[in-house]
Amino acid sequence: MRMQRLLLSIGFVSISLVSPAQSVQWATRVIGFSSEGKSDANGRQYKATQALGHPNKLPQLGASPCAWSPLNPDAPEEWIQVAFERPMRIRQIVVAENVNPGAVVRVIVIDDKGREHPVYQIVNTLPRQNPLLHVMLKDSAITGSQVKVVMNGAVLKGPNQIDAIGISEDTKPVAVGINISKDPPKDIQKENLGKTVNSPGQEVAPVIAPDGKTLYFTRNFNKANIGKADRQDVWYAILDPGTGSEPDRWNEAVNIGAPINNAGDNAISGMAPDGRSAYLINVYKPDGGLSFGISKSTKTKQGWSQPVECRITNNYNLHEKNQLEFCVSADERIMILAVQRKDSEGDRDLYVSQLKPDQTWSEPQWMGPVINSADFESSPFLAADGRSLYFTSGGHPGYGNGDIFMTRRLDDTWTNWSEPENLGPSINTAEWDGYFTIPASGEYAYLSSRANSMGEDDIFRLKLFPAIKPDPVAIISGQVLDTQSKKPVASEIVSDVVDENKEVSRVEYDPETGEYKIILPTQKTYNLTASKEGYFSTTETLDLSKDKRFRDIRRNLYLTPIQAGQKIVMREVLFEQSKFDLLPGANNELDRVVEMLNKYPAMEILIEGHTDNQGAWEPNLKLSEDRVRVVKEYITGKGIPQTRIQTKAWGPSKPIASNETEEKRKLNRRVEFTILKM
Repeated sequence: MRMQRLLLSIGFVSISLVSPAQSVQWATRVIGFSSEGKSDANGRQYKATQALGHPNKLPQLGASPCAWSPLNPDAPEEWIQVAFERPMRIRQIVVAENVNPGAVVRVIVIDDKGREHPVYQIVNTLPRQNPLLHVMLKDSAITGSQVKVVMNGAVLKGPNQIDAIGISEDTKPVAVGINISKDPPKDIQKENLGKTVNSPGQEVAPVIAPDGKTLYFTRNFNKANIGKADRQDVWYAILDPGTGSEPDRWNEAVNIGAPINNAGDNAISGMAPDGRSAYLINVYKPDGGLSFGISKSTKTKQGWSQPVECRITNNYNLHEKNQLEFCVSADERIMILAVQRKDSEGDRDLYVSQLKPDQTWSEPQWMGPVINSADFESSPFLAADGRSLYFTSGGHPGYGNGDIFMTRRLDDTWTNWSEPENLGPSINTAEWDGYFTIPASGEYAYLSSRANSMGEDDIFRLKLFPAIKPDPVAIISGQVLDTQSKKPVASEIVSDVVDENKEVSRVEYDPETGEYKIILPTQKTYNLTASKEGYFSTTETLDLSKDKRFRDIRRNLYLTPIQAGQKIVMREVLFEQSKFDLLPGANNELDRVVEMLNKYPAMEILIEGHTDNQGAWEPNLKLSEDRVRVVKEYITGKGIPQTRIQTKAWGPSKPIASNETEEKRKLNRRVEFTILKM
């Protein structure tokens, strides 16, 4: 069979993305292979399947578990045959050799009828500088969907690997590169936090509180640590906000003390929005020792509690060093773990675990092949939006021994993610980079780095550029107060999305330990509901639908005691403009009224209806009569006797706000009930 004329391109590999004009197919299926490498893991390191997809190592050179390795690196003939998603008129074949490039001696195309077409053959192999072998088929008429590549390891001694195999209709040599986040500024500066935080020792694993006011981190090689100087302790520093021309600065770091710190290695990996729950590496044993796992400590008036294990179903680990890193979502319902398990690709992969009703955690679920590779994935951080994930990986194209990447969750599952983006050479270095952490504001990121440090690793911060910022959120904080005494009331606060009947968060408010704090993504409208035994639950609407930036909102909630004489506004009982049809969501509050009436069988109430002053008096009075009638019919329809419910329509005669604006008029269009008898 006649060999097609070819051109072999030699040169340095381009560090840029594949041109949008280039149509490249990377192999999607392995048809066969001569042998494949082995590793000490149960995953797919060095397997033939590692030659599928786009390159995982290039443009960096060097051995990688994310590439196919023959079992015997010096064998005279090793081969792999791969298939592509669809047949293509092939003008170019590209073979990515990330180790010892030049070992490929033959390339064969298999057409759609199964016939073999040798398109590249060389007898005397020579080392190449360019790890990309471009086989150019001039005026090719071959349409195929399979390629076979043969290597001769006996000529070029040492390991040989293939990172990827691709085909293209383009005559311009295919370039591979690093998937960098869009439009990174050239002047990104990593700002060292200075001597109040950093020391000649080692500061790593920063965790910034969501409000950005407290920074927790791990310090090593320090005489003030509770254990030995070479044991890790948790420290924290509080931000002193600047005034006028004075910039913000961090106060002197403080050792968090016992029981979080002990004689072993201690570290915080997650912090609740209210600052009262800390998630810790290791399980704290009664004898003072530590074992593999995760613990939680709660802050009280007396200080931090003894850490308690977070029980995770089947949280087995295969790594002999018991390596584990994790983060916890802002609502404390999701935990992302970097851990090695039986179904890992190779080293540590990212898994998700969800909090169950019994307060234990579900078995970790693998987060999919888009994020995970046969190399390691580590130091995950889930931003406050619950969608933007930052992590360190050695299995995606980068600049060093481990780069920081960003990906976004594409749906409500935890297995569908966007292609990871490298944060770029201004953030990533030739060494390992990680421990990215971002406050809810999304303005700055904090991370550990050894470059330009005061000794060992230090903590730095950098300003985020738009492409790598999380989606905007709002921090909602405040107290829950008794409407009569104005004193704080311990209660439960639930937030849900209006019109979606979807709970977003649920927190316990303890007035002895501070305010409640919750984090909500903007561009939606929420209901905030506070509940407490002996009080009528209160709901307030929080409209963030037009907010496209971070907001810090203070919102006190008020609970009314259930007792005779109390008047309560039903804020969720809303009607269409000038109509008496209940809007969706009104049944939630009316059902709470029904529940209260069932709990107190002797209770009688008065329902009163009000309107704004738009329109004539008589129609408004009639409208308020119809509205209270509809409310009464709803309640009696749930089995409450009519004799326990009185009604009164006031029309526009009793406003509680001016009628000058639509926002004020909304307050006047209301339904109230008064407890007449208990």
